[in-house]
Amino acid sequence: MLEHLNLSWFSLLNADAGLHGWRLHLGIFAAQYLILVVPFGLAALWMGGEAQQRQAAVRALAATLCALTLNVLIGLLWYHDRPFAEHIGHNFLAHAANSSFPSDHATIMFTVALVWASARAPAVRRLGLAMLPLALAVAWARVFLGVHWPLDMVGGLAMGIAMALLFHTAAVTGLCAALTEAMATQYRRLLARPIARGWLRP
Repeated sequence: MLEHLNLSWFSLLNADAGLHGWRLHLGIFAAQYLILVVPFGLAALWMGGEAQQRQAAVRALAATLCALTLNVLIGLLWYHDRPFAEHIGHNFLAHAANSSFPSDHATIMFTVALVWASARAPAVRRLGLAMLPLALAVAWARVFLGVHWPLDMVGGLAMGIAMALLFHTAAVTGLCAALTEAMATQYRRLLARPIARGWLRP
């Protein structure tokens, strides 16, 4: 049932053999480069200097690392070939033929977006909500270019939801707050000179 659904959705979303021009470039940009909003967003929140923003950055980073660790375990326990490894559809993006489920790209994007969208700080929440359509664009592009199945993206979304719920609990939030303070102490110690000169926020 699920494999039939996977094949049906893939046939609808995967690009035709003659893909070229702006559609190909747009797909490659979304599939490979949109994910760069994550490190830039993490850095921007941390460098902003506000405690809530720094905690949101640490929570998103920790949630993503946990999610990717679980992805590795899932791939070891249940290996699933990528479409091009099974000679299905058309592939337009070079990729190793490793396990496809769940998608790491989708996991990263959805985890960060959902953790931020559930944050208390309004600015962080707006950033998370703005990232959700970007996460969907990444998910679409990876299937469009033939390196993932649609259910790989559903798996990434499910992992993101699970991590957002876990990192919204009081216990994990408290751990992230303590970790944020420890990281901030080291940050101020290592970058004391530029902070003293006003180049960086303390």
